[in-house]
This record gives sequence, structure tokens and C-alpha cells, in this order.
Amino acid sequence: MVHVDASGGKSGKSSVSKGETLEDTTRCLGCYADAVVLRHPLQGSAERAARGSGVPVINAGDGTGEHPTQALLDVYTMHDELSETGGILAPPEGGAKEPRTVVVLLGDLKHGRTVHSLAKLLAKSGARVDLRYCSPAPLPMPESVRNYVAKYPNATQSVFDSLEGAVVGANVLYVTRIQRERFASDAEAKAVEGKYVVDKALLDRPETPKSMIIMHPLPRVDEISTDVDDDPRAAYFRQMENGMFVRMAILSLILTGKE
Repeated sequence: MVHVDASGGKSGKSSVSKGETLEDTTRCLGCYADAVVLRHPLQGSAERAARGSGVPVINAGDGTGEHPTQALLDVYTMHDELSETGGILAPPEGGAKEPRTVVVLLGDLKHGRTVHSLAKLLAKSGARVDLRYCSPAPLPMPESVRNYVAKYPNATQSVFDSLEGAVVGANVLYVTRIQRERFASDAEAKAVEGKYVVDKALLDRPETPKSMIIMHPLPRVDEISTDVDDDPRAAYFRQMENGMFVRMAILSLILTGKE
């Protein structure tokens, strides 16, 4: 397996710097490996790479587009955590009366590829899920994602300005950082930083569910206070550990064809 990180910097001295196309790079790497894991700054890059590749290409993040392996580990984490707290995240078996899972997606929803993939996967899963979008005004969930989710009748979508209001009755609070590297200037990023912060004060509010889990794809900056880390609802480090297991399973499935 070859891991390719083309997300930026000058650490990689590959043929790309000489003008080689992404398609040719991937085909060349496939001559030496059974799979290619690609992280790239351009949206749609993984799809381009996969078209001409002779081996499987795993998307490890394509710019502001998608991060499918993160979404898979996120859904696994939700299922695992909610089974402990009494929440539900599974395709309905009891019809319209089946309880719904309320998932709050918080932060930079415009640039955050993790929430793009997660919203789509939750909708496609068949689970009865209510997606609540809470973000600074300039950073809403893209229309393309909302249109995708809208195709699935099991999923609902709503927008909240208030974090305190968004978490009422929630099963999951999924937090993302403000992605400063995606902004045209530091001034634009600073204008929205600190808009929403998850801290002990929020968790101590009577309206905040005691069984709600808190997730984050990491790394975090200042959007989750460290005083939350010891709260049993903080699942982000357990989520990180799950990433290892889920990605091991993905590789096993792709390379051996065995479930």
C-alpha cells in the first residue's frame, strides 16, 4: 500500500513537481502497491486518480470535498456509543414510530469535508436521523450536500443559530474546527473563530442532554475546551481509536475481499 499526501508543503519531491499528472502518478504508484491512499488539496482528485488506476484508490480527503473513511468511523462510533446510552442509530424496524437520532453538526460546515461525507452517509444509511446544522453565517452546509440529503425521506435537516438551542434533545454533537487554511485571509478566519465553543458551562446546562455524546474529527483548536475532556460524554478520543480499527477493516475488505 502507498500513502500519498499532496495536501501541501515541500516535503514531497515527486515527479509531480516536474509536471506529471495526478492520473499518471497514481498509475505509476499502482505498479508497486496493491492500493493507493490519497490525500489531496483539490476537490475531486480521488475520483480523477481512481479512473486510470489499476489498483484501488482510497480517498483520505480531497480538499473541501469528501472524507469517506472518516464518515465510516464516525458512524461506527455513533452506533457503538449510542448503544451504550440508549440512543438509536440503525435502519428502522418499527416503521414511522421508530425513534429518531438527532445529530448536531457544528462549526465550519462550508469547508469541513468530514461533515459533508457524514451528512450524506447518515442519510444514505436508512436510519431515521435529524440533522441540525449550526455554523457561523458565512460557513453554512453547502447546497450540494443539503440537496443530496434531501433525497432521503428518513433524514430531516434544520438550521440553528444558537448552539444552546441546537443541542436540546440531541444524541450527538459533532464539532469541527474553523479551517483557517481554506480562507482567503487570516482576517476572514479570525472574524468567525470562537463563535461557538463547547465548554463545561454548556454541558452543565439543564437543557443539555446527559446522554449526548461529543465527537470531533480532530485536530481541535479552541472549539472544545479542555475542561470537557474528562466528561463521559466526550467521545472524540475513543472516536480517534475507532479510526484505526475501521481503516484496518476497510483495507482488509479491499485487499482480501473478505468481510
